Amino acid sequence: MNCTVTVINEQAITLNGLQVHYYTAGTQGSAVVLLHGGGTDSAMLSWRKALPVLAEAHRVYAPNWPGYGQSQSFPEGGYSFESMTTWLEQLLAYWGLERVSLVGISMGGGGALAYTLANPQQVERLVLVDSYGLARWAPSHKLSYLMVRMPWLMDWSWAWARKSKERARWSLQSIFADKRNITDELADEVYEAIKEPSAGRAFAEFQRAELGWKELKTCFADRVGEIQSPTLIIHGEKDSLVPLADSQKAAREIANARLEVIANAGHWPMREQPEVFNRLLKEFLAD
Repeated sequence: MNCTVTVINEQAITLNGLQVHYYTAGTQGSAVVLLHGGGTDSAMLSWRKALPVLAEAHRVYAPNWPGYGQSQSFPEGGYSFESMTTWLEQLLAYWGLERVSLVGISMGGGGALAYTLANPQQVERLVLVDSYGLARWAPSHKLSYLMVRMPWLMDWSWAWARKSKERARWSLQSIFADKRNITDELADEVYEAIKEPSAGRAFAEFQRAELGWKELKTCFADRVGEIQSPTLIIHGEKDSLVPLADSQKAAREIANARLEVIANAGHWPMREQPEVFNRLLKEFLAD
């Protein structure tokens, strides 16, 4: 019996003075770039299950955003969707990719939206997963605003989660629909990520830049109608962080979009329901 093993390459480059760490897989087909979210996330945390599946038919690239994984952070105060778009433009140019499909989860979805609106001719297909950038307010908005401006509180919460794997597992319950879907493998991965000394710092800076007292700095809801690329919007049915209504509205306003709601999934459907997620992604990118 023949068994094909997907080779995932891990690489690092220096781009505009910053070290960038990324993964690649696949040798043929169209180019697909996977953009992870915030918090303790990283390329492999979000895309470990999807990357080898997509690599069967595509050339897949999964970078770590600045300040995540082993990628070097932006200078202090430099986190914004404008800087993220410039960084991504430079990275795609380095890879020699003139036209790509973008897949973004949460903050990475916001990055994919920002890039697509700035470079519409370069995006072949767009996939937004429980995406940032469609809502005007964060959950418990004013409380969130106050919390991200209390560094001691943020540091304490990270220190608390670093104490044990069980605490890391508990921290995942807010983004999962069903805690029984949190595997030991995933809990181990998240625990290792949380133990990194820099864990959470880039996201805290992003939050301080994005969270205004009355609303979020960035909301693309009024501009999504400009998107012409075929678009798949995936949303976890029980996502407590991004309202399903915002994804539904975006699906109505993007000319060539469709919405898929994944049952029994929260904010991280590619890790909670990987088989369903990967099937939807493969089918859409193969159309």
